[in-house]
Amino acid sequence: MKLKELQDAMVAAMKAKDKFRKDAIASLVSAVKKAGIDAGCRENIPDDMANQAILKEIKSVKEQIDTCPANRTELLEEYRKRFEIMNEFAPKLLSADEVKAILQEKFADVLATKNKGMIMKTVMGELKGKADGKVINEVVAELTK
Repeated sequence: MKLKELQDAMVAAMKAKDKFRKDAIASLVSAVKKAGIDAGCRENIPDDMANQAILKEIKSVKEQIDTCPANRTELLEEYRKRFEIMNEFAPKLLSADEVKAILQEKFADVLATKNKGMIMKTVMGELKGKADGKVINEVVAELTK
């Protein structure tokens, strides 16, 4: 996801006078910009860095949903709506089957060691931002049995 696409979506939400959508997208834009500033590439932020910032922001909203008390229905609904909007901009992540195929194809030698820590260390560099860490962990656990 390019920063420009996020900014265009935010402008469209502003023109449509959809304040809630604009605010949700604005938080993604600021997260991407912050990641770029922290990495020292304020002007041209790489797409993979933008995707990681978006995924991190989505994860924090998901945690808000999970920790919100059930009796706070208005707040919970607000978090869910924000989560749905942000998910529109989330990069497409690999499924468990795709992760398994990549691991068996590229990392067969590391998988043979059955050392889960070493496998995760090697694999995460390749798949970070492309697949959910939990999915990778589950697939590695399944393959090392």
